[in-house]
Amino acid sequence: MGESTKNSWVIPSTLTDAVDVLKQIVSAVEAAGFRREAVFAVRLALDEALANAVKHGNAGDGSKQVMIDLDATPQRVVISIEDQGPGFVPEALPDPTADENLSRPNGRGVMLMQAYMTHVEYNDSGNRVTLTKTMDCKLPHG
Repeated sequence: MGESTKNSWVIPSTLTDAVDVLKQIVSAVEAAGFRREAVFAVRLALDEALANAVKHGNAGDGSKQVMIDLDATPQRVVISIEDQGPGFVPEALPDPTADENLSRPNGRGVMLMQAYMTHVEYNDSGNRVTLTKTMDCKLPHG
């Protein structure tokens, strides 16, 4: 059986700091015993969530912070990412697969997170996302 890990980070709102935490979390997911495909899925979703927190949530303001919590066990991984921005309403994002939105970048990250994780949940303010991946979660099919 794999290792269990709990950790929390508070980082400056920069992509460099976000990548450092991403690497640590991916290592913890690997240590928990998740398959390569599931580790890829977590990495992809986490990368999107962290980029959204830095770029959109905190509007690229390096003086703001991003808070990350990790709870990884051999059965499931739960990662929460919270920024200091005003939040958003996920349901209000335009459908990135609609013809009129195909050339627009908005909404693709949220769509990828939902496709690759078992469960994605936002707090009422829309400035914290919780990503859950269970060991038995299937990846999306092309």
